[in-house]
Amino acid sequence: MNNTETKKKFNIGEFYSKLGPLVALLVLVIFVSVLNSSFLNIINIMNLLQQISVNALIAFGMQFVILTAGIDLSVGSILALSGAFMAQLILMGCPPIFAFAIGMITGAIFGAVNGVLIAYGKAAPFIATLATAAIFRGATYVLTNGNPITGKTMNNDFSFLFLGQGYLFGIPFQVYVMVIMYALAYVLLHKTTFGRKTYALGGNEKAAFVAGVNTKKITIWIYVIAGFLSAVAGMILTSQLSSAQPDAGTGYEMDAIAAVVLGGTSLAGGKGKMFGTLVGALIIGVLNNGMNLLGISSFYQQIVKGIVILIAVLLDRKQAKA
Repeated sequence: MNNTETKKKFNIGEFYSKLGPLVALLVLVIFVSVLNSSFLNIINIMNLLQQISVNALIAFGMQFVILTAGIDLSVGSILALSGAFMAQLILMGCPPIFAFAIGMITGAIFGAVNGVLIAYGKAAPFIATLATAAIFRGATYVLTNGNPITGKTMNNDFSFLFLGQGYLFGIPFQVYVMVIMYALAYVLLHKTTFGRKTYALGGNEKAAFVAGVNTKKITIWIYVIAGFLSAVAGMILTSQLSSAQPDAGTGYEMDAIAAVVLGGTSLAGGKGKMFGTLVGALIIGVLNNGMNLLGISSFYQQIVKGIVILIAVLLDRKQAKA
């Protein structure tokens, strides 16, 4: 009887980790569609994909971080600072393609700062990234002087605007960017030695070190990835808005963390899939979009999202104890 109960518990846990997020997404889509038929309108679907892309990009980077039992609270600030830096370069006459590249490199460097503080400074990820979030946000306000960065150079540049506002074969271009980054992140996490070392680091850092994993190097690269993808999201958001807003990305870290946790990744580290994070980002996007269509106040939306995140965390803890 004990064996049967153990088997049942294992099956339930496995079902949740593999199919739970996907089932939740399908139920949510059906529920919202029944309440508002406009949800499945092609225009709304395109808007939904645009809304999802920014959060998904940040969540892909957050996936690596949380797999190591870490957290990154600075992603929203990195998004804002990288976007502002890129916008400033374009206004100075730098070709957008080079401004994009420099902005993404800048985001990777900011991520490396987090990684060094955590790997070599032995700072707890929560504290380290909370501090750098304040520093990066403050730097954004200094760079922008507290005002949006915009101008004719940006508003009249096709390549700059196309990144966040353009369509290719009827699909927003930023969705292609999201899919490409997802594919790269998926391969890196699930098909490479780096990915296996990431899981090992999250499963048991001491054991990984004894097994020959350079835990400090892996930690730094993981935060570099998070910073890089946050910067990519910053490029897209800046293009969407046709300006760099000093408060851009505020609160985005919570949606990214929610997407990762809803996707079945354990906050304790060492367990989770990139596909689950993509599904989690879709859940957050559908939830936001659905509540907007239903006319639910943004104040209540925050409460609903908080409850959803809390349920996901409780399910994660229950599964960890099982």
